[in-house]
Amino acid sequence: MKRNVCVVGVGHADGPNATGLGNNQLIAQGFVRALADAGLHKDQVDGLASAGYGGMHEVAVAEYLGLRPAWLDSTSCGGSSFEFHALHAYRAIEAGDVDVVAICYGSNQLTANGRTLGTGGGGSRGGAIPPGPMRYEFPTGLTLVGAYAMAARRHMHEFGTTSEQLASIAVQMREHAGRNPTAMYRDPITIDDVLASRLVADPLHKLDCCVISDGGACVILAADDIARDLRWGARPVYVRGASGGTTHHSIQGMADMTATAAAEAGRRAFAAAGVTPNDVDVFCSYDSFTYTVLVMLEDLGFVPKGEGGPFVADGNLRLGGALPTNPDGGGLSCTHPGMRGLFLLAEAARQLRHDAGESQVADAAVAVCNGSGGWLSTQATVVLGVAPR
Repeated sequence: MKRNVCVVGVGHADGPNATGLGNNQLIAQGFVRALADAGLHKDQVDGLASAGYGGMHEVAVAEYLGLRPAWLDSTSCGGSSFEFHALHAYRAIEAGDVDVVAICYGSNQLTANGRTLGTGGGGSRGGAIPPGPMRYEFPTGLTLVGAYAMAARRHMHEFGTTSEQLASIAVQMREHAGRNPTAMYRDPITIDDVLASRLVADPLHKLDCCVISDGGACVILAADDIARDLRWGARPVYVRGASGGTTHHSIQGMADMTATAAAEAGRRAFAAAGVTPNDVDVFCSYDSFTYTVLVMLEDLGFVPKGEGGPFVADGNLRLGGALPTNPDGGGLSCTHPGMRGLFLLAEAARQLRHDAGESQVADAAVAVCNGSGGWLSTQATVVLGVAPR
């Protein structure tokens, strides 16, 4: 008999500004705070998932945290790693292979590397030879931001999307960050501010790009028979469905720069959860760049392909809009310590248990998280809700 699975604890490490802490210290902070949030003891955790920015092995994480887990997951595919961890943990708990899984992440990216990552300014690879075709792309000047800029430009070419429409995403995320006392940037910005910020890779400006920060998080999943006895047992947050997929590695392998694996991953996750995009109250989207949000909205079916630009320009991502998105301010304004996928799950859980303070989406009952890894390469979608499947 399959068990229902719940999010029972959420914890954030220090950040987003430079902390001076190591990756493992940030992981430990998030873990200890998630345990306290759930009302769990660490000896109750029998599963661990982790993907380190810089390769901190999950076995080393277990040792540092004083855990002896019977179940491990080290899936590492960029920003979507943690949605894959949630998918795998969900299935394992559902099947009875494990009872309580902690998904952990921490990175001192800002402390260690500064703000030049992804721009060609160095700091991202430490002299290592890039893998596969990227060893030819990088030396000719194609940066990480440049790869996303090519995709954004293609969307503009095919559908008439404008820089102003992309900028409106950054403006709405900054509005959300203004309500969040832990966000890195909280001062309001306008579309003109975005367009006047430094052009990093045409058409993406500085304010179209995510922040670089320190930070970490932990999200704990457990079987519902355990969850009901914990702190949030009176309002459990259930995992209702999840799926993932990948279409390419390096950007030259992306067959269609206006479409990602989220189209299929989202369809499967929605079907498993028994909901449609119209049922979603909160969307937690990976927002490495403004274009990332736009293409996710379309691929997941919140808006038809090619109509994402007008949709975001109408303010639909705001609290009170048709689809409140990243109420914490997202990676564009709140925090982005290398990989942000775990923060999406944490924010969605806070929203569904109505614990988000001034950032709360009214009557939130269904949330969708979509992580994006690599160069729009690997997508994973998780549907959470206040009712089981």
